[in-house]
Amino acid sequence: MNPTADPPRISTNRASLAHKIRYAVRYPGRVRPYLRRLGRDWKLRLTTGDHVAYYRAVMKADAAQSPSAAVGSATRQRWLALGHMQFDYLVRHGLTPDDRMLEIGCGNLRAGWRFIDYLDTGHYYGIDISPEILLAAGDTLVERGLQHKLPHLGLVRDLKLAALPAGYFTVVHAHSVFSHSPIEIIDECLGHIGRVMAPNAFFDFTFNRTEGSEHHVLREDFYYRTETLVELARNHGFTARLMNDWEYLPHKQSKLRITRSTRSTDPTGDSD
Repeated sequence: MNPTADPPRISTNRASLAHKIRYAVRYPGRVRPYLRRLGRDWKLRLTTGDHVAYYRAVMKADAAQSPSAAVGSATRQRWLALGHMQFDYLVRHGLTPDDRMLEIGCGNLRAGWRFIDYLDTGHYYGIDISPEILLAAGDTLVERGLQHKLPHLGLVRDLKLAALPAGYFTVVHAHSVFSHSPIEIIDECLGHIGRVMAPNAFFDFTFNRTEGSEHHVLREDFYYRTETLVELARNHGFTARLMNDWEYLPHKQSKLRITRSTRSTDPTGDSD
């Protein structure tokens, strides 16, 4: 990381025709996979009732090919690297073994197995909307020999979090969840997450950042202005701040942290 460099910016409207043409010219080998995704998009729009059902079907199809690819990692090496990046960042920014952690969109435990290993026994709770990816999470748990840490893995139908205990979690984490969510899903989550958070808890989540028009690509990838999500968090009684040092890491998404009160466990002091 170069702290003197300007952080990266994401400003391209990936839904625009001009971008699609430029992308096709630059990456002709990706045109056919895109067309397959386009066909799937139209089929799922006709056969699913809401966005959660839509994306659950996307995950089912992707997980059947490769659970690692379904969570955004084309190779095993990349799966391990992205999981380590998430874990290392959160530990450097306040996660301690005695924290009680909720991971929204835990997937096949790309980062989750590291959190489970690090946290005290029984202190990890992962939820996901996809039964197929949760089965893959169980495989990861066995592969890593972490059954004795008694993690909780739960299937959910929405992000209202109704089955979770009130005021319990000290850390909430969602990687590559809101990047696949329309604004009403994010609003639903922020409207209910406060009930399950302890008074001094923090909630870190990533999102696809744009400085131009907010847009989506095939209802799978959503792009938001930082100001939109900061204001949405404020509407639900939270303070949100962009985690600037995350911007320099090898990942295309940005990260926000929301809190209801000051938590002094971030050793970097990076609050701008």
